[in-house]
Amino acid sequence: MNRSAHPSLALFCVLLAALTAAVFALPAAAPADQTMPSGDPVSGQTTTILDDGTQAVSGEVLVGYSGDAAPQTIPIPDSADPEAVAEKIERTSDVSYAIPNFIASASGWLPDDNGVNPGRRGRWGGWRDKQWNFLPCLSICHGSLPSDRPQSRGGINLIRAWQNMRRAGRPGARGVKIAVVDSGIAYRDYGRRFRRNPDLAPDRVLPGHDFVDRDRVPLDLYGHGTHIAQTIGEQTDNGRGLTGIAYRSKLMPVRVLDRNGDGNTADIVSGIRWATSHGARVMVMSLNFACGLSVPPLEQALRQAYRKGVVMVGSSGNIPAETCPSLPATAPEVISVGGTTESGCVAAYTFESSAIDIAAPGGGRDRDNCPWTSRNRPILQVGMVARDPSWFGIEPIWVGTSMAAAHVAGGAAAVIASGVLGNRTGPGRVAARLESTARLPAYAEGDPASGFGAGIIDLGRATNPAVG
Repeated sequence: MNRSAHPSLALFCVLLAALTAAVFALPAAAPADQTMPSGDPVSGQTTTILDDGTQAVSGEVLVGYSGDAAPQTIPIPDSADPEAVAEKIERTSDVSYAIPNFIASASGWLPDDNGVNPGRRGRWGGWRDKQWNFLPCLSICHGSLPSDRPQSRGGINLIRAWQNMRRAGRPGARGVKIAVVDSGIAYRDYGRRFRRNPDLAPDRVLPGHDFVDRDRVPLDLYGHGTHIAQTIGEQTDNGRGLTGIAYRSKLMPVRVLDRNGDGNTADIVSGIRWATSHGARVMVMSLNFACGLSVPPLEQALRQAYRKGVVMVGSSGNIPAETCPSLPATAPEVISVGGTTESGCVAAYTFESSAIDIAAPGGGRDRDNCPWTSRNRPILQVGMVARDPSWFGIEPIWVGTSMAAAHVAGGAAAVIASGVLGNRTGPGRVAARLESTARLPAYAEGDPASGFGAGIIDLGRATNPAVG
């Protein structure tokens, strides 16, 4: 690499000294110990993990000047955040670009799921064309990052999280028990009517309970619970269909909603208590009571689950079906989730309310105040077609805060499995980790009722041990 002095370098160094001093005061600056978890240098150089999980060489940035064919390598203090320094330098006259000295590696692990209906032939990795919600933001959010990879403004940076969990020895949130308190899951063949979802292995599902039909076979007759379960843990890297967030977690089906998607208080409370007593670490409740309704037995069951260490996630509700965020999401023990779109904006069905703790992809149409355009795509998974428990495919109908809550539940499992919290993985700490690493668009900053809450979950950051 060309390290020769540039004619304006002397003047530039004076500027750099001032910039570096300013960078130390920036809240976004990375701590000095933010190095690779392995501690291994790259070609003898110490590496730094940036906020979005990208690796760069510590102690330098690359600067390109107008007319220069090759970039200059400019030294900076090892403790400085290369991305923050580069952003400052890029505003200087005569500078064409300034970027961290990014690290490239041989192609890492990516699932081979082909992105088409089971039984059909697709291309390797074709899931990325459909699951915008799992992609990183990259150059859309950070202009200096590479832009030749699939990316989405509304994505949750899941690819990086998968890598972090693999490094921690628990790929796909292996072993984390997630209770899906919903309409059941299409997890097994049963008689002539019910078939197992072809993109969900039978060994991924724990024994569950059906509080609607009062039996131990909580099979889905509505399709909603199956879609939630697939977002969390669809079979991944099996050469078919789509992918799931926590693809090696253990799913616990708890059926409390009937074939019309309705459930009563007694069944829902019983389901929450059952999941708590049967070892659930994460619980997702994509269901809502009426606006402003107080339900004492429900709130009591939620408090008990919280004390037992269960991370609970709830959908905040959808406009116009609901008129305000409601239980169980609004209980203080539950992470209340709003829905966002492919453009990274609050969805039209999501409440603009301070009762929302965090946001995640729910798909659908943007609100009118969104500064970006969107294709308004839904959340796609291999699920039940037309509510038929024997027919499965990629059905493009699911949008809403239910889908968003599934992302946060899978994200909670990823945080637990990544080891970033050590053994202290209580519900409060997991929620705080997701919120402190979330990505809040600039246009929503300073507005506690934006509908974003703390921002869109960024699982690459949430599972990164180098991000404080």
